[in-house]
Amino acid sequence: MATVRDNKAERRFELDTEGGLAFANYRQTPSAVIITHTETPRALRGRGIASELVRGALELIRADGHKVIAGCGFVVDYLNKHPEYADLAG
Repeated sequence: MATVRDNKAERRFELDTEGGLAFANYRQTPSAVIITHTETPRALRGRGIASELVRGALELIRADGHKVIAGCGFVVDYLNKHPEYADLAG
């Protein structure tokens, strides 16, 4: 399983996949990370890669002690389906 990384220079979380790069763009505030857009290579959609990406991003956000603001419909849906991340909602 690949690891999600925070590419601070590009302001996005990234996940390398066999078919390309999946990423989640974000904006940073002093206390929260606003995830604004997620993208998965078209050929790999529907395989759970975006969920893996968001899960990894949320773990990184939690480790940094920040909250998350879902500015992307996919992240809103993910948070609604995964109450274990409710503590991160900002």
